[in-house]
Amino acid sequence: MEIIDFHCDALLKLYEGKGKLKFANSPELETNKERLKKGQVKVQCFAIFIEPEIPSDQKFQAALGQVDYFYKEVLGKNPEIKHIRSWEEFNGVQDGEIGAMLTLEGVDAIGNDLSKLHILHQLGVLSVGLTWNTANLAADGAGEPRGGGLTLFGKEVVHFHNQHQILTDVSHLSGMAFWDVLGIADYPFASHSNSKELCDHPRNLTDEQASAMFEKGGTIHVVYNPPFINQEQTTASISDLIKHIDRFCALGGVRQIGLGSDFDGIANFVTGLENASKSQNLINELLKHYTEDQVRGFAFDNFMNHRPNVRKVK
Repeated sequence: MEIIDFHCDALLKLYEGKGKLKFANSPELETNKERLKKGQVKVQCFAIFIEPEIPSDQKFQAALGQVDYFYKEVLGKNPEIKHIRSWEEFNGVQDGEIGAMLTLEGVDAIGNDLSKLHILHQLGVLSVGLTWNTANLAADGAGEPRGGGLTLFGKEVVHFHNQHQILTDVSHLSGMAFWDVLGIADYPFASHSNSKELCDHPRNLTDEQASAMFEKGGTIHVVYNPPFINQEQTTASISDLIKHIDRFCALGGVRQIGLGSDFDGIANFVTGLENASKSQNLINELLKHYTEDQVRGFAFDNFMNHRPNVRKVK
């Protein structure tokens, strides 16, 4: 069954590897081409993530460096990888091809300069999270003790997203920032978050937040990182992960749940989901609990039916 995976950090590994890794088959990449094919991942979203220790005046260049690896290593050396630059292009990925979409995990790289965000959008970024876990000039992240909401600049960023049909990713936001985003974003979604009611981690979403996301028309993509699945544990089973899908379904989200593995950005793995090649193990287990139509929704169709170009703004 074909899958859309909304989050991986392969670009960071490629960038930090300085040309030593090959997207086609390097075993260090959990989302290399061979593994994506074996796991039937039809569309892989590639995050641009800037390490917090990078000096502020070098962050944008680091972002462009990761984009360069996306164009040269992911696309340039693999003709069957097709760049998705618009929501309509999801429909154009042919048999034997894998779609590749750029996302931005935190706007630290742009400072307070919207023109830099415009450049990244022109390069293909279609989804943007305002923060990682810390605070920046746009908002506070889930790990910032202050717990503040959006700044005036952060609100400008969200309005830019609305204007250009860019998804606003809530996965790393503080609670207050989450609600600020939900109040003004036309296209909110969560790229990789689980249920906080099942695992009390700052990166997860409460029932109230999840229900509000579903009401707004957004999708929530469950993440395979064990500490976000089982509280204070570094191990998890596929059944443990499915409990988070069950919880979101109980809130009315059966048609708005997707997948966001976080491969290449996590240190621990769900047993049987150690890399993209194992993705069908999750699908097969889901088919024991849900109808084929529902599982196809989780894997692919739910997001396709809630893309910005087909979603009704609420």
